[in-house]
Amino acid sequence: MEEKTKKKAIWAWTMYDWGNSAFATTIMAAVLPVYYSSVAASTLAPNIATARWGFTTSIAALIVAVLGPVLGAIADFKGSKKRFLSIFMGLGVTATALLYLVTTGDWLLASILYIFGNIGFSGSLVFYDALLPYVAGPDEIDQVSSKGFAMGYIGGGLLLAINVLMIMFGETLFPGIDPTLMSRLSFLSVAIWWFVFSLPIFRHVSEPPRRILEKEEGMNPVKVSFRRLGITFKEIKNYQDLFLFLVAFFLYSNGIGTIITMSTIYGAEIGIGQTTLIGTLLMVQFVAAPFAIAFGWLAKKIGTKTSIYISLGIYTLIAIGGYFLSTEWQFWALGFAVATVQGGSQALSRSLIGRMMPKSKTAEFYGFFSVFEKFSSIAGPFLFGLVSTLMGESRLSIVSLIIFFILGMILLTKVNVERGIQVAKEEDDRMIVVSD
Repeated sequence: MEEKTKKKAIWAWTMYDWGNSAFATTIMAAVLPVYYSSVAASTLAPNIATARWGFTTSIAALIVAVLGPVLGAIADFKGSKKRFLSIFMGLGVTATALLYLVTTGDWLLASILYIFGNIGFSGSLVFYDALLPYVAGPDEIDQVSSKGFAMGYIGGGLLLAINVLMIMFGETLFPGIDPTLMSRLSFLSVAIWWFVFSLPIFRHVSEPPRRILEKEEGMNPVKVSFRRLGITFKEIKNYQDLFLFLVAFFLYSNGIGTIITMSTIYGAEIGIGQTTLIGTLLMVQFVAAPFAIAFGWLAKKIGTKTSIYISLGIYTLIAIGGYFLSTEWQFWALGFAVATVQGGSQALSRSLIGRMMPKSKTAEFYGFFSVFEKFSSIAGPFLFGLVSTLMGESRLSIVSLIIFFILGMILLTKVNVERGIQVAKEEDDRMIVVSD
């Protein structure tokens, strides 16, 4: 019975990835950016619309980066990871549903709702990730994390495919309808999808036990959270391997994130057609799913760090290949190559840090993980833009990203995973388990 309950908890945990990934695909990547520039901000000059969308995404990322560790520390102390998950999920779902109200000229409303939606999406992932070390044992954490990413790719890709078909053929099937209606309905579909597939995690995943120091009993949660963060910063040398990994992750995820976010606009610059751009995006979603699971299996056979090295080596070759990109079949081929490593590199990074963090501080440390993840979208795109500006075109920009992969791999060699696991265990041994 216990094994059956555990399998159900793992399934429920992965279903949250299936549900919330619709926000990443339809809202963040594909539909809303186009809708924002062509409808919500159509009353503005094109460059102003693009700039305001850039400011919107930056503000959302900054807010989550600042809030993540603080809220994570509070959730750890209060033993309320699921409660915080539900609050942020509810915020994200509500803001996403309200995007249905955005019409021509409503760029400010769209920006505000996107910011709240992104806070809900990214904030909920801090507490979702924090449940991983409790749902999965040490011997299966790579596989469970990989399965979560695979489910996310399939779930997010499936709804995106439905929404793209709905937008492309909506006016043909229903002549005379409001041309913005299908896009607005796609926003509503994301909210419903996200909410429905979030329900299993609240039903089948238990709230982890509350772990605190004896002297923290009865203290104010906010005060304790800032105190814990202060101690963590002061004692960061005690978490040497975990901190080194976070810096390595920051470096190589800059390269990964830039390839993901800049590939479409780079393809458009060199003359790749819109059908190929959208088609490749959809292909990546579905191809990445089985390869994410494959990397979980690979990590069990050859080790997590070695598997990450392989994924970063392939990304390095992708960046070099991007320099020579000229035809649409080559874009498809590079997209397929990205799909083979995208999920695996992210899933194994999530599980590796989960091994080296104290169970009493999972939400706090995944909050830091979120900070490094958010700020990893700054240096890579900046380098890409700088090189493109200096050289007059972007071919050298894409190949310049190998710097992040090489530096990340070098720093990863310095990480002693077993030592990091032992440090985390010693920290947990100092804690007491409290039953509320």
